[in-house]
Amino acid sequence: MTAARMLLSVLLFVPDRLASAAGNVITALIQIWANKIRSLLTVLGIIIAVTSIIAVVSLVEGFGDYVTNFLRGLGTNMMVVYPEWLRGPRGEYLRPAEMNIGDIQAVDAHAEAVRQTSPVIWLQGQVEYGRQQLTSVDIRGTNEFFQRIRNFYPDAGRFFAAVDVENGNSVCVLGREVLRKLECDESIVDDYILIDSQRFKVVGLLESKGSFMGDNQDEIVVIPWTTALKMYPWRRDYLAFYVEAVDEGQIGEARNQLARILRERHGLKPGDRNDFGIFKQDEVLREFNNIRMIATGVLAGIVSISLLVGGIGIMNVMLVSVTERTREIGLRKSVGAHRRDILMQFLTEAIVLSTVGGAIGILLGYAIVHLVSLHPSMVKATVPLWSVGLALGFSAGVGIFFGIIPAFKAAIIHPIDALRHE
Repeated sequence: MTAARMLLSVLLFVPDRLASAAGNVITALIQIWANKIRSLLTVLGIIIAVTSIIAVVSLVEGFGDYVTNFLRGLGTNMMVVYPEWLRGPRGEYLRPAEMNIGDIQAVDAHAEAVRQTSPVIWLQGQVEYGRQQLTSVDIRGTNEFFQRIRNFYPDAGRFFAAVDVENGNSVCVLGREVLRKLECDESIVDDYILIDSQRFKVVGLLESKGSFMGDNQDEIVVIPWTTALKMYPWRRDYLAFYVEAVDEGQIGEARNQLARILRERHGLKPGDRNDFGIFKQDEVLREFNNIRMIATGVLAGIVSISLLVGGIGIMNVMLVSVTERTREIGLRKSVGAHRRDILMQFLTEAIVLSTVGGAIGILLGYAIVHLVSLHPSMVKATVPLWSVGLALGFSAGVGIFFGIIPAFKAAIIHPIDALRHE
């Protein structure tokens, strides 16, 4: 019997509380509508703050997604191994570091965590086609695995094959920026160009990768590394090479195997410094994601400070509202309203006021992000849902924090004093 009575009490209490809360919200909306201009000016700080949060977070996240996708497009399980000259305690060069095709073949044969490698020779040369002449063009000597390791495939023609590398054929693949500067179209495929005065057949055109940090990835000419050594034989003992690990989870193991094999081949003893460097693409991605999280948090935090300004405005207006409605408070108390009822009424008004301002700020933030994303030079930005929830949560929190003092002031007014108030 006792349990049934308790259940009945709960069933009667919950609808009553819900009805009271709904009534407070309706009353708050009526008050906001009755004083539209004042309410708008009151929440202007909230609107500006929320709009800024949405816009800043969205643009930072959009830029972060752009960089992350770009880095992933270069291959996250890719490493670059290069000779690194040893230096003395004062920065002087002790001896030149060497790396040759034997080192690369040893890695291919003994590094189980490595799927494949690609020698690479970085050069800059002159490219000519018809009357067009380009200087300081990036020339990349590599093999047929370059396209898979770097995720850089041709979208017209073909990439050079293993037989071209074995025979040292004079064939090349052009980047889209080189094609543009040569003022030519895809008809250049199967035609000939001059690279440092040597005749090369264009067999394909690489897909566009775009620019990153001022470095245009499309301003490139790729040739077989064996052909590059014929043209620049002095690079024979100073090769670098790309490495593709079996998968992302084995990058660390692949790096350890690389270091062990190269140290043995170079005769380095325990304690000797490496005469080679290993650059891991995933390290850049991981470091950038850390910077991205910090930047997003810091910028959002700085912009959120303006919410305090909006909250102070809400508190001031609510204090004025309490003074203006003192007689109303006295009448409500005289007909049976409790302190908690008055407290909840004014607290609800503050929360509704700040939440409405937050909602307007979110809509403006969406509009700004959409308009900015339409610009061709801007990255594509979308509003993260978590930022919307964060903005609304902060808005409601500001209403609670800055609305509690006016609500408490209204709740403790004595009904007789309130009725006497002019």
